Amino acid sequence: MIRYEESNGIACIIWDMDGPKNILNLESYEAYSNAVNKALNDKSVSGVIITSGKAEFHVGADLNHLVSLSEAQQIMDFCAKMHETNRKIETGGKPFVAAINGSALGGGYELCLACHHRIASSEDGLRVGFPEIKLGLLPGGGGTQRLPRMIGVRTAAQVLLEGKSFDSTTALQNGLIDEIVPKDNLLEAAHTWLNGDSADPVKSWDKRDFSVPDGGVWSQTGMQNFTAGNALLHGKTRGNYPAHQAIMSCLYEGLQVPFDLAIRIESRWFAHVLLDDVAKNMIRTYFFHMKDANQLVRRPKGNPRTTFRTVGILGAGMMGAGIAHACAAAGLDITLLDTSIDKANRGKTHCQDLLASDVKRGHIPHETAEALLQKITPTTDFSDLASVQLVIEAVDEDRETKVDVTHKAEAVVKPTTVFASNTSTIPITSLANTSQRPENFVGLHFFSPVHRMALVEIILGEKTSASCLALAMDFARFIGKTPIVVNDGRGFYTSRVFGTYVQEGMALLAEGILPALIENAGRLAGMPVGPLAVADEVSLALIHRVSLQTKADLGNAYVDPPGAQVIDRMVTKLGRLGKKAGKGFYDYPSDKDKLLWFLLPTHFAQKPTKEQPCAEWVKKRLLYIQAVEAVRCLDENVVTSPADADIGSVLGWGFAPHTGGVISMVDTIGSSEFVAECDQMAQQVGKRFAPSEGLRERAQNHRLFHDSTRSAA
Repeated sequence: MIRYEESNGIACIIWDMDGPKNILNLESYEAYSNAVNKALNDKSVSGVIITSGKAEFHVGADLNHLVSLSEAQQIMDFCAKMHETNRKIETGGKPFVAAINGSALGGGYELCLACHHRIASSEDGLRVGFPEIKLGLLPGGGGTQRLPRMIGVRTAAQVLLEGKSFDSTTALQNGLIDEIVPKDNLLEAAHTWLNGDSADPVKSWDKRDFSVPDGGVWSQTGMQNFTAGNALLHGKTRGNYPAHQAIMSCLYEGLQVPFDLAIRIESRWFAHVLLDDVAKNMIRTYFFHMKDANQLVRRPKGNPRTTFRTVGILGAGMMGAGIAHACAAAGLDITLLDTSIDKANRGKTHCQDLLASDVKRGHIPHETAEALLQKITPTTDFSDLASVQLVIEAVDEDRETKVDVTHKAEAVVKPTTVFASNTSTIPITSLANTSQRPENFVGLHFFSPVHRMALVEIILGEKTSASCLALAMDFARFIGKTPIVVNDGRGFYTSRVFGTYVQEGMALLAEGILPALIENAGRLAGMPVGPLAVADEVSLALIHRVSLQTKADLGNAYVDPPGAQVIDRMVTKLGRLGKKAGKGFYDYPSDKDKLLWFLLPTHFAQKPTKEQPCAEWVKKRLLYIQAVEAVRCLDENVVTSPADADIGSVLGWGFAPHTGGVISMVDTIGSSEFVAECDQMAQQVGKRFAPSEGLRERAQNHRLFHDSTRSAA
């Protein structure tokens, strides 16, 4: 677990746990503490190196252990053990150097901060930083106190609040490490520093003349940091993320007191945040459930893994080109087909622009981008698909067009080739029924923009085979996407539930609610943008076209969604087609930010100001309607697990991330209270809010969807 080696007066403490990664838990930290004590107590040891026997230096705290701590005192005791050992390192009178051979994240990086010097390998892929904020947490091993004392409040706040990880060069530039050397020279460099004149065993904050680099809390700079910083932070988080505010409080409170009291303050805030529902929900969804999804735990057993080389994409528009870029980035050869060579070439040009952006951000070298671009072959000839392993159809959301290209592709591909439709609303079974091989037909629903959206919704048709599903899941992971698997149905899961957010926004507008109130309430609730802005981005024309297709498919069974008259009026009467057309619910001037169309009140009468509802009521309507529909999807077995429902909601359409997902939100509210509030809304605004029988049964029996921080019922 912890290896201890000593040579020529230098002790080397090597983290090398039995599992694949080094993690912090009670057992490992006890062993580490014992090794530190041994080095400090050995008079023959003059300096100590902390390093790792793994490819990664250290990934931080064991979340399985953290989520098992149910009381604040337990959490603070765990933090105290880390603080005790780290303070021994800092005050023991011997210099410690961290030889960072691989990524050091979270608590793993806090081990490095306690050392007197940090040397990182120049190896590609090495990262250091604090990703805890992405799980609704903050550092609990002194990170909020050591980092600002090293690099100043402003820079430290950015590192802590943004959750970014830094490569060696950027980490050095920001003061997170002190030195970079080639990996093979790492231990040699550590010995050189320990044997040199600069190996000071006393931290700067333990010296009498210490001051925070950028002036501390009460300097002019410090006051600006906190006043402006808090305002900017609230504008970004809308007050939905306790960990962000806790970090600011740790910085503000901790930098005004002695260091040992400061780390106790941090541990109190850490306990407060860890016990909060936001952290519990985010850890469950973004760590445990996401890990399961990415490890393909639902992949059908007994099917060999597919190694991909070639893929064909039908349709070179924004979606098809986006999929092509994702495939090219994964090293695949792509046949990109459209109705004209000009359209196909435009799709390749879009890929070129995305690859250029990757180069500009430093993600890939220019030479790699050029090589990847050459993997994309534009064409209009279906026979060019003959050798591909997978065909992805990404043409317009029109049934006849999709059926036509399916027939043409199936006429030339091998019998074993899987055909996937990127449809977002048309039932997969109905498309598969027109296929020659429905057992090889599956839905692969990507999200726009593809290069930013991590989710792929895999939709099973009635005859989709297990081997076809296994291949689809393999493909999603091969190109770096997170898959969820859902059963067939109109709109499937993501489009069906997301559509309720958009439709409820239009229903509110039709009821006379102020457009600005609707939009601001959506953002305050945690959604990325308001429902009217989303409608514009999706395209009002597309929403209208989909509704017409649905009406044609369902006939007399079709029921207008709330706000249907709004979308019909915007498209057919007013010619407001959405963002791409430059006009929808918003105007899109070329010289400034978008703004709500000033004539909306003329076409959709608004209630007097005194009759407008409060923002909380609008927020609940926008969130609760999505939750009601998501539970219906679970009841109908469209989505088969609360875990997939949560992942699909946060990755697919950005559902309020602080909730952990749409189903986690219901658990947090409590099923009984949620049912009662939905019944009240059903009476006020419509039966669409009426809870399902399955949800009522859960409320009556006080059953949660998720039975723990880790699991889903």
